[in-house]
Amino acid sequence: MPELPEVEVVRRGLERWVAGRTVEAVEVLHPRAVRRHPGGGADFAARLRGETIGVPRRRGKYLWLPLETGQQSVLGHLGMSGQLLVQPQDAPDEKHLRIRVRFDDDRGTELRFVDQRTFGGLSLHENTPDGLPDVIAHIARDPLDPLFDEGAYHLALRAKRTTVKRALLDQSLISGVGNIYADEALWRSKLHYERPTGNLTRPRSAELLGHVRDVMNAALAVGGTSFDSLYVNVNGESGYFDRSLDAYGREDEPCRRCGTPMRRRPWMNRSSYFCPRCQRPPRVSS
Repeated sequence: MPELPEVEVVRRGLERWVAGRTVEAVEVLHPRAVRRHPGGGADFAARLRGETIGVPRRRGKYLWLPLETGQQSVLGHLGMSGQLLVQPQDAPDEKHLRIRVRFDDDRGTELRFVDQRTFGGLSLHENTPDGLPDVIAHIARDPLDPLFDEGAYHLALRAKRTTVKRALLDQSLISGVGNIYADEALWRSKLHYERPTGNLTRPRSAELLGHVRDVMNAALAVGGTSFDSLYVNVNGESGYFDRSLDAYGREDEPCRRCGTPMRRRPWMNRSSYFCPRCQRPPRVSS
């Protein structure tokens, strides 16, 4: 799934191309693309018609379009292959086009939701007082949020009694970190993915958080990470941060710090990439 930098790239594109525009018509071309909207496709289209899109927002990996005339938002689920594309109205339809949103202006572009695997979709939800769609109110702030509470995060880590990579991927503790950027931050921190969080010192957790921010900001600077041609930003351009990764996907390649061959291990139906010398596994208590 896309991680925070990829979603933020899409959000920025939508802010430029969609914010402030009023919906003229919505065409739902596949029912699964609105399966999270209780009223179905016809209701989704009818309720969006005439609404003006506000400034797109994001928390972690979650992206939504606030509606200016109400207390609701359109939540975008990108899933494994979802794309939000701004295209000329006369551009040929994509093979896997699922939803089309036309606007009542003369800018000549429309918003398209394209999804090959149909795991993603769009849905309309009530907002919380904080302006979040109610279905994601439980999601923690992400590390790039200026209101992210580092002290509270450290205390939560210590109390969680889990391992450090599981904690990084726990969206109730910190949002937006996925498998790729977790491995990158752990490599930079010289921490093994199975390191218990209960014995992480405050300086150590602050260092890890700093590396999470650094790797995400580096990815943002080049448009996100793309191992799959299905990921593109709002203008249809792929990200290129994968060329700069230090850990993820580098099995048997030399560690860029010490030269030891990198290793890959199965982990929670995914993979963890690490350096066996720089990121030594925790000692097992006897």
